[in-house]
Amino acid sequence: MGPLPRTLELFYDVLSPYSWLAFEVLCRYKNIWNVSLQLRPTLIAGIMKDSGNQPPALLPRKALYVKNDVRLLGQYLQVPIHLPKDFFFVIFEKGSLTAMRFLTIVKLEHPELLEKVSRELWMRVWSRDEDITEPQSILAAAEKAGMSTGRARELLERVSTPQVKNQLKETTDAACKYGAFGLPVTVAHLDDETYMLFGSDRMELLAHLLGKLQVHAELPLTPPLRDISCPEGWIQSKKKNVLGPSSNGASYRHRCA
Repeated sequence: MGPLPRTLELFYDVLSPYSWLAFEVLCRYKNIWNVSLQLRPTLIAGIMKDSGNQPPALLPRKALYVKNDVRLLGQYLQVPIHLPKDFFFVIFEKGSLTAMRFLTIVKLEHPELLEKVSRELWMRVWSRDEDITEPQSILAAAEKAGMSTGRARELLERVSTPQVKNQLKETTDAACKYGAFGLPVTVAHLDDETYMLFGSDRMELLAHLLGKLQVHAELPLTPPLRDISCPEGWIQSKKKNVLGPSSNGASYRHRCA
C-alpha cells in the first residue's frame, strides 16, 4: 500500500484566467503527484477588497502585460485561452458572482461535477467570449458538463439562498486567512507544514515541495522542449530521455527532448 495522498486546496474564480491555467495543470497532475485536489470556488472580488489589492488591469502597462502574458501562457500550457473583446467590461462590469455561487452549490450538491462545470464556465468566458452572468449561459455550461436541465435549473434557483451565500463567503474568508491577495491560490498541506502559493506559475515550486519535481512525458506540464542545450555538469539518459545531475545526488530529473 502506497503513501496516502497529500491534500492540495485550489482557491479559484472563473473570472481569473490565471486560475484556469493553475486548474488545468493541477487536474493533469493530481494522480501523478498522488494528491487529493480540493477545488474551492472563491470570489475574487472579496479577496481584493479584504486585502486592499487592485486588479492589474487597472494600470495600463500591467493590463497590456496581462493580455500578452495570458496569451503566451495559454500556448505554453496548451489551454485554449482567447481574451474577450471587451476585456474590461467582462472583468469590471459583469463579474462572476452568480457563476461562483452556482459553482458553490454544485460543490455542495454534486461535487463530482465541479471540475467539469468549472471548466465549461472558463471555456465560455475565456475561450469563446460568451457570457457567464445570464442564467441561460450558466445552465448551458452545466448541461454541457453532464448535468440534467432540470437539476441545473433547480440549483440555479437556489444560488441566492443563505446557505450558498454563506458558503461562498466562508471559502473566500478561508483564502484570506491563508494570506491570499488575489487568485489562484494553491494551499499545500504537507506533513506538519502548510504552504500558500499564489499564481499559476508556482507549479515547479509545488512539485519541489511534493518531492515530484519531474516533467513527465506522458502528461507534460508544457509541450516538449526543443533545441535546448544541456547545462554543464549534467548527463543525458538516452533510454529515458531525461536529465539528471551527474554528481550532486539531487533527486529530481528534468526532461530534455
